[in-house]
Amino acid sequence: MIRTVHANVGQGGRGRYRLTETEHGHVWGVCAAVEGLFGEPRRGTYELFDWVPEGPELRGWVGSRLWLVPEHEALDPWLLEDAESMGQLPGVDGVVVTGLDDYEGPPEGHRGRVRLHDGRRWLGSCREFARVPAPERVAHPLVLRGLARSERLRAALAKGTRRALYLGEAALEIQDDRGEPLTDRLLQARVSTWRPSSYGTDLIDLELDGEHFTPVPEYARPLWERWLAGPPDTSGAWAGLDTRRRGAWHDLVRERGCRRVDRDRSAGHAYELDGRHMSDEAGLYLALGEAVNGPGGYFGGCLAALDDCLRGNFGHTAPATLLWRDAETAREHLSEALTPEGEPYDLLAGVLEVLAAGGVHVTLA
Repeated sequence: MIRTVHANVGQGGRGRYRLTETEHGHVWGVCAAVEGLFGEPRRGTYELFDWVPEGPELRGWVGSRLWLVPEHEALDPWLLEDAESMGQLPGVDGVVVTGLDDYEGPPEGHRGRVRLHDGRRWLGSCREFARVPAPERVAHPLVLRGLARSERLRAALAKGTRRALYLGEAALEIQDDRGEPLTDRLLQARVSTWRPSSYGTDLIDLELDGEHFTPVPEYARPLWERWLAGPPDTSGAWAGLDTRRRGAWHDLVRERGCRRVDRDRSAGHAYELDGRHMSDEAGLYLALGEAVNGPGGYFGGCLAALDDCLRGNFGHTAPATLLWRDAETAREHLSEALTPEGEPYDLLAGVLEVLAAGGVHVTLA
């Protein structure tokens, strides 16, 4: 059963969700609730032949990033995001992995040995791999409940032709209960059907074809519901989450943070960072974001993004100082990392270097 995410309708009948045409910014309509926002994204599945493990058993959730590094140096590594594994296949020396691979996934027909790592450690290698054909699945529609239509949408629905009902690329823009922008989801907006809505007079329930919409994973639903109620008012609300859910929490932090313009503090500001929960990369950037911009604050999600934040418009003005408490946690968990190509590097040292270049004097405690 697909649950519906409801919203409080604010002043003037405005809802939490707004469907906007991306090219020119025209608003197709606003609505109070959406059905089909959460689900299971389409995943690529690969069988790894002659698997030779180098670490723990490859089973369950593997990591937010699983890199497949080909033996042939002329080829770049390939990425599976949010990777999972069903473990070793019975009776054969192989394992099956799945992941989101829309952008950098392994190519069809590759033959040759590859080695796998999760950004922290090598997991193993295989002689070759093959894509497992995905079973046929019906894409659930995205239904906008109680939609107040723009005149453009009224005209398109009145015309009713296939061409008119393809609205093109659109963004489903999402606000929290306070009416502040939280995030959006891109989709190809193709109208399947519509009907009068029980939400009110002259409102409709608009059904969009879900074939070209990537739903938010079900495991992230509780985190979204927390953020839809508004940003956290205390730091460290993410600390008890596992690495997978910390990543989903940081996605919302980033998407919300990049829609805001934080007033840069005056030069010479003293920050204090709580490093007790920096057991993974997501925890590093969540704690750093809250040190600079308070509960739910954003201040980078990788070294390049951190460097960008230090240049202004994200709450910081150089020079500044940062007291990094409980730095031993980061030393233990973040000092040994791997580049996509599998080259070792020190993530903690990299962060300190970027902060120093951005005018932040760090004291580790």
